[in-house]
Amino acid sequence: MTSVPRICILGGGFGGLYTALRLNQLTWEHAQKPEITLIDRHTNFVFTPLLYELITGEMQGWEIAPPFAELLKATDIRFIQGSVDWIDKQQKSVTLEDGTEIDYDRLVLALGCETPSESVPGVTEHAIPFRSLQDAYKLDEKLRILEATPTEKMRIAIVGAGYSGVEVACKLADRLKQRGRIRLIQSRDTILPDAPEFNRNAALKALEQRGIWVDLETTVSEITADSIGLIYKGQTDIIPVDIVMWTVGNQVSPAISHFGLPLNPQGKISVTETLQVTDHPDIYALGDAAAMLDIDGKSIPTTAQSALQQSDFVGWNVWSSLTDRPLLPFRYTNLGEMMALGNDNAVLSGLGIQLDGPLAYIARRLVYLYRLPTLEHQLNVGFNWLTQPLVKLIS
Repeated sequence: MTSVPRICILGGGFGGLYTALRLNQLTWEHAQKPEITLIDRHTNFVFTPLLYELITGEMQGWEIAPPFAELLKATDIRFIQGSVDWIDKQQKSVTLEDGTEIDYDRLVLALGCETPSESVPGVTEHAIPFRSLQDAYKLDEKLRILEATPTEKMRIAIVGAGYSGVEVACKLADRLKQRGRIRLIQSRDTILPDAPEFNRNAALKALEQRGIWVDLETTVSEITADSIGLIYKGQTDIIPVDIVMWTVGNQVSPAISHFGLPLNPQGKISVTETLQVTDHPDIYALGDAAAMLDIDGKSIPTTAQSALQQSDFVGWNVWSSLTDRPLLPFRYTNLGEMMALGNDNAVLSGLGIQLDGPLAYIARRLVYLYRLPTLEHQLNVGFNWLTQPLVKLIS
């Protein structure tokens, strides 16, 4: 190892960015202070739990997706925009698709997941996922075009009634009001199958109040430019649609399978309890692509909350491994769940608290404000939230 440790972090989502910030905050002796490089294919970080607020205009793009350059300007972290092509585990180097090589002493993999789109014909061509800033802008562009037409009803199908599907449905209903005809399509016999009962009931109430049709035990046969095929009890119906949203599940980034790392049957990276890749103690993995179990042997949920907790441990353990300190085993703590259910409406449960309605909406906003990546960004966003009502009043 060189006199100055080199830490390379692949992926700038919650796991990667917050690990980098954690490492930058820790105390290093002057000779030990590392070179930290964060690599992501996008120029902006996306605070995905607040992405739904773009649908209704409650928040602006700069609040939810600040540039990495802005977030890292007060740190020593170097940001490189690029995609990884190869990891040489013997030479300890990463090669990007443009040929750039970065040497490392510690490597952190936070490459995340993607929305699967290969299972049904037409998904890739005609459906919109809801995972990135580009997805939100694409949806908004389509909505604006439809809103400018004399069409009486805009027909929208949302496939997947998990957290993302339910939140998208409620936000769309509040934006379109009487002009929207929204269907929520779910292959299982209930919405939000993994959610607490309190949250599920609050979501069902919100969907009913907004007139959102829920198709349970229904699968999709195909999607075209203006229709969706729905299969229910063996019968296929072709339904005309203007927009299809695809919010079904997660799949590990295909690039991970090319790196020669140990994987579990689901294609996730096998890790130890200290979040080191099995048989590769200089490489750490976290977030959606890491096969991490909780203390009861159950899979850690693929949420921002999980990635944030793991980033604290990975940051600490990388620091500990470079400063001859003992590493800490990761322990996941379920702090509860929060969901937006339209404008000024949300639900949260956890740590003995159950809350829905406008008060839950405010609590959710405050929790996420606190979780924004840097103090400067927190202050900018918080100030904007405080002054928005005054600006609207004046205008």
